[in-house]
Amino acid sequence: MARMHSRARGKAGSHKPLEPKKPTWVRYGAKEVEMLIAKLAKEEMSTSEIGITLRDSYGIPQVKQITGKKIQKILQEKKLLADLPEDLKNLITRAIIIRKHMENNKHDMTAKRGVQLTEAKINRLVKYYKANKKLPVDWKYKPETARMLIG
Repeated sequence: MARMHSRARGKAGSHKPLEPKKPTWVRYGAKEVEMLIAKLAKEEMSTSEIGITLRDSYGIPQVKQITGKKIQKILQEKKLLADLPEDLKNLITRAIIIRKHMENNKHDMTAKRGVQLTEAKINRLVKYYKANKKLPVDWKYKPETARMLIG
């Protein structure tokens, strides 16, 4: 299947192992991993940053293999989950950066299209998160007030 806003196809990269069991060389237990996740979340890390830190610094390849739960679920149980989902926050940040670029470069039509595509993705995600009750029903994305959301 093609990418959303381009005609590019394919998605290169590594694949997860077929057997979803805990590797024998991991020395951390489920409770220890959950405590590490809570500690890293209190340091203002996003879920993807937590996963990368656990992989690179602690040698934990996949949290779900060890704990049976994803990082997001663990943070939700410990009430450490951010108010905005991470993917939505990243898209809003990207839209802010492009709009800031457009203030300095008013004739950059490629950037104008980039803002349109990014905001279309934002609105699509907002619709999805409202349907799944991860965002309030009255929540609305406004480009003018987006900088306050990210802070």
